[in-house]
Amino acid sequence: MYYPYFIAYIGIGLTISLVVFYWAFRTGQFNDQQRARFLPLRDDADQPPLKATRFNRIEIYGLFFLATAGLGATAAVLAYALYFSK
Repeated sequence: MYYPYFIAYIGIGLTISLVVFYWAFRTGQFNDQQRARFLPLRDDADQPPLKATRFNRIEIYGLFFLATAGLGATAAVLAYALYFSK
């Protein structure tokens, strides 16, 4: 009888995925697909490395937090399903 937790977990994950996809679409992440296919072939050795701004650091910490929270939620759902709902 623990399947409602998995359904809720999948629903929350799907909702978050759709929100992120909508954000990426609205900000133009998919605009220049012709240029994107050649990016791995570009030589960046002659360019100086990009300097990390405060926003970039906040973004990295935010993504790390989301990944950690997702793994924690997965562990919590599995632990609850395996140990507490017998």
